Amino acid sequence: MRYARISAGGRAVWGRVGELDIELLSGSPLETPDVDVIGTVPREGADWLPPVVPPVFYAVGLNYPRHLAHVGMPVPERPEVGYRANNALTGHRSPIVKPAEVTGRFEAEPELVAVIGRTLRHATHGEARDAVFGWTVGNDVSARTWQHQDRTFWRSKNSDTFKPMGPWIETDVDALMQTTTLRVNGETRAEFATGDMVFDPFDYIVEITKHITMHPGDVLWMGAESVCPIEPGDTVDVEIAGIGVLSNPVLLEGNES
Repeated sequence: MRYARISAGGRAVWGRVGELDIELLSGSPLETPDVDVIGTVPREGADWLPPVVPPVFYAVGLNYPRHLAHVGMPVPERPEVGYRANNALTGHRSPIVKPAEVTGRFEAEPELVAVIGRTLRHATHGEARDAVFGWTVGNDVSARTWQHQDRTFWRSKNSDTFKPMGPWIETDVDALMQTTTLRVNGETRAEFATGDMVFDPFDYIVEITKHITMHPGDVLWMGAESVCPIEPGDTVDVEIAGIGVLSNPVLLEGNES
């Protein structure tokens, strides 16, 4: 099943995505399975929103062996997680806006995203698996000069539009058996086995819930094997087989209209 959030009638509405149409739902399937269909809209031309606005936005870094080797970092001994800001989220087909003052490397990273479907504390590995409601696609955009100038990632990874996510949540896929592909203007720039991670999502969920309660709607971005430079005028597609394609144009700040 594919669930999305779209803008319909000036408000955010959950929908169940079919091949041609989107069934509009009375509420969030993360909150209750008993949602009613309240209408239907064509899938073509839908105004896609991030498929969930997370209570907590968890993010994993340096979780693929080749990425670790590329940056000269040792393989971590245990999973550790960071955080991102919801203001950075944007949806499928919405622009990634490069701030006018950004110089140097401006990069995309294709990432698998786990969406949590139940409340968890002190989870076992099996409970962590059962708690994943579904999977979506993320693009971790970074302004590297800011990343190296600042003590934190507050603007380099959290500026508005720096975290496209979507287009929907897929509930029926073995996400770790898929292939992740990053394309810029239709040209493949990166391709890797999605599940070739140091620690899988369930390892992270187990570690997080030793200390922090996770809630329905929380998201966990799983890192990338490769990064790729992007510039205004580009269109960036992140595809995870079995889940979907997240596509976003890149614009320079001031040129959004």
